[in-house]
Amino acid sequence: MKKFKKIKKIKKVKKTILDVSEVAGYLWQRGWAERNAGNISVNIDDYIDKDFTVDLSQYAYFSLEKSFPALGGKVFFVTGTGKRMRDIARKPLKNALIIKLNDKGDGYYIISHKKTVDNFAPTSELPTHLAIHEKLILPGSKNRVVMHTHANELAALTQIKEFNNEKILNKILFGMHPEAMIYIPKGIGFVEYALPGTIDIALKTIDMIDKYDVVLWEKHGVFAVGEDVMETFDMIDILAKSAKIYFMCKSAGFEPEGLSDDELEELIREYGN
Repeated sequence: MKKFKKIKKIKKVKKTILDVSEVAGYLWQRGWAERNAGNISVNIDDYIDKDFTVDLSQYAYFSLEKSFPALGGKVFFVTGTGKRMRDIARKPLKNALIIKLNDKGDGYYIISHKKTVDNFAPTSELPTHLAIHEKLILPGSKNRVVMHTHANELAALTQIKEFNNEKILNKILFGMHPEAMIYIPKGIGFVEYALPGTIDIALKTIDMIDKYDVVLWEKHGVFAVGEDVMETFDMIDILAKSAKIYFMCKSAGFEPEGLSDDELEELIREYGN
């Protein structure tokens, strides 16, 4: 833990941990994080001094099912498996961890905790997170955050079979609230149901990342990538509000009109997206 204390003194790493803690609280308050639902990871490698070293023999090592060579040696802050967002909000360093991948990218060390810490591992969605992070760094993207949560309103949309395609989902979400077009100009992708925590769902999600910053998982939740923790949360929050407006209109017995094509085009012209 002595070495870890040196990491914590790095200003940007500390801010990242505090931001994850704050957003974890928001996810719980929104009702999007039942029990241990949801996970967040942040690529903090650029925040670590290059001359900072740790004796990796002190820390627990775990192999990965798939290799991520582009991430070899990189450092991530990751929420823990089985950990509740409400607990991450209160005590982030007891419910999340810092990992360092080995040089080949086919395994990782938990460098924030000694080997004596039992039953403490990264989120079960780690393969998906790493696959997306690897995709993000290859084109030199500034995105370093991957966030998954069970946003009720967005998950509910995917329970309606006729909405399970990108064109309809984007028309609904853009049509209900101008902010969606302004702040999520790429729109959203859609991934058909796949077993959570598997390489299968990771690969399906990766296919969407070049085109979209936000991806809905059928009957499950939402994945988003962004430059920082707050911005990534904001995108999900805006889309969830759009979905909520849609359901509010429907529950009141009305078919929501939505923004017209001309109104959406006006937004595009005004904000340059």
